Amino acid sequence: MFKYDKKLPYPINIKKKDLKMAKNIITQLGGANGELGASLRYLNQRYTMPDDMGKAVLSDIATEEMAHMEIISAMVYQLLDGATPEELKKAGLGSQYTEHKNAVFPQDANGIPFTAAYFAVTGDPLTDLAEDMAAEQKARTVYENLMDLTDDEDILAPLSFLREREVIHYERTIFGPESAPNHLYFVAAITFAVYGAGVATGVLNDFVSRCTNVGITGQRAVS
Repeated sequence: MFKYDKKLPYPINIKKKDLKMAKNIITQLGGANGELGASLRYLNQRYTMPDDMGKAVLSDIATEEMAHMEIISAMVYQLLDGATPEELKKAGLGSQYTEHKNAVFPQDANGIPFTAAYFAVTGDPLTDLAEDMAAEQKARTVYENLMDLTDDEDILAPLSFLREREVIHYERTIFGPESAPNHLYFVAAITFAVYGAGVATGVLNDFVSRCTNVGITGQRAVS
């Protein structure tokens, strides 16, 4: 299923040690809105999607989230590289050293370990995809919060990249690939459930215009 490319999708080259940022950034590995939970969420939810395109979209996003886990892990490792036990203690990472030394462990910014309770797999596609859309927005917000905490370009650049990928995942969760007109009514139901009829009509007419040039009302979409 997977082809492993032995390079990060965004290069990480952090030149300055920053233990406090390492403590904050680790939340995007093992926190409630982090990449590990996102990958597991999609890998498990995909089985009960009602069409092949839905399964494919979640499989693709789940795979990319694994690469994002590697980016976050590389960032944390480089931010901690060479830190002494005393430095870690002063940065509030004494417990980190006690359990893991300078290794990378999936936890949030408060040191709470990752748990599968962070994500849901209900078997209901509408419920699961509504959660997925919210999860992508929450992850985007956390990346923006992290960017507010640093002015180091070596940290800001990959955080900005990851933030943008959350936006793209959000859009893919709603629309799927544009070559999937059979996915249309499923998309319409999701959009209606989350946003209501008014937004659903506008969003889906745009989607259908690009896919089939027919609106969800059965009338020709405005070109």
